[in-house]
Amino acid sequence: MNREQMTIADLYDTTKTMAAPYLAQYVYPWEVLPYIGEIVLAVGGTLSEDEYDHPQQDIWIHKTVQLAPTATIKGPAVIGAGTEIRPGAFIRGNVLVGADAVVGNSTELKNVILFDNVQVPHYNYVGDSILGYKSHMGAASLTSNVKSDKKLVKVHASDGDIETGLKKFGAMIGDYVEVGCGSVLNPGTVVGRHSNIYPLSSVRGCVAPNSIFKRDGVIVEKDDR
Repeated sequence: MNREQMTIADLYDTTKTMAAPYLAQYVYPWEVLPYIGEIVLAVGGTLSEDEYDHPQQDIWIHKTVQLAPTATIKGPAVIGAGTEIRPGAFIRGNVLVGADAVVGNSTELKNVILFDNVQVPHYNYVGDSILGYKSHMGAASLTSNVKSDKKLVKVHASDGDIETGLKKFGAMIGDYVEVGCGSVLNPGTVVGRHSNIYPLSSVRGCVAPNSIFKRDGVIVEKDDR
């Protein structure tokens, strides 16, 4: 997967997020990570009081959201129309969840943008990441957002490493990606559109669009016949 395949334009349909005008200012999605909190606040400031509840400072929840009473939401946070926040969900702040998404039981989100129709439905951790339209993380799959040696994260593109300057960087997951149950996306992972990750995978590096990640070193192109 080369650098050109990792741009925001290549990974995401930005018409499927309220963050679209802010994402347009950047080339690569990880460049957005330090500014997600500011983006959430900017989006929240544009939202109609007729459509969104504003229960606490820096929290906006669409009136159609199904919000479990045992869920915890800390701002800044925006939760879009038709989304379901299930029991025990923990939204830690700097979180923008799009429309018709699912944030599941005991799922934790921190410093993330979830596009519309994203599903993180069962025991997921997603931190310092961006998940594209209709992407789905299987049960107990998660993003690992800090390297064990605490060094800055690099993106390992096929045409050379990219220095991000970031200590915290989970995964950039393109539109329509399926992540199998129990998988770990290691720091700096980038997954192209329409790709699948086998269950119980440990993904390090980049997965090209329209691919199947079977195991480390075994990535095959999808056959759509």
